[in-house]
Amino acid sequence: MNAFSWLTRRRSALPADQQRRCAALPVPRAADDTPLAGQRLVVLDLETSGLDTRRDEVLSIGAVVIDNGAIQLGEQFECTLHRDGHTVSASVLIHGLAPSDIAAGIEPAQALLAFMEFLGDSPLLAFHAGFDQRMLARALKDTLNLRLRHPFYDVAELAPMLCPQAEIRNGGLDDWTAHFGLQVGQRHHASADALVTAELALILFSRARKQQADSLKALEQRLKSWRQRLQGPSL
Repeated sequence: MNAFSWLTRRRSALPADQQRRCAALPVPRAADDTPLAGQRLVVLDLETSGLDTRRDEVLSIGAVVIDNGAIQLGEQFECTLHRDGHTVSASVLIHGLAPSDIAAGIEPAQALLAFMEFLGDSPLLAFHAGFDQRMLARALKDTLNLRLRHPFYDVAELAPMLCPQAEIRNGGLDDWTAHFGLQVGQRHHASADALVTAELALILFSRARKQQADSLKALEQRLKSWRQRLQGPSL
């Protein structure tokens, strides 16, 4: 079987309605000069079966929307994915998702499609975004044969760049929420973590505006220069 026929078979394995929904997904927006207050952003957090991006699975998805410079509490996404044969692991102690929760979850293709429709063409924000990006990309590829093209912005990277006076170089979400005095009702729950990440992002966007970086394009340019400074001069 050649590569083309294999991909065709994978696409045709999806029900017709899911194929139509995949085809109707919008093209992601590229970073531009739109002010941050006018930008719709989706803040994402995933709970997973572990930290191995090659083997572990997405167990739950939580997301909130930042739009018009505020968290839109009426636009939230939360779901638990059904996984066959899911067993208790060390990760349960962190996210609290028992095998019974996973057994009662939504079929992965339906859950992932619903999230992509919720996402639309918006960029994504996450804390330690590289992990969420790799896990979501693999889940979409394996389940729907979709390539994740949406840009991700890492709040864990934006925070020390925009707030160097905090002297928190490699801090976690708890470090930054404590620094800004944010109230955290629950941790290691996808929706709760997405919400506190969104609150942190709004603080950072306020700092970005004061530093003349009031767009995703400007933030990308600032990040590029900041990374180069951290790496030091090339030999």
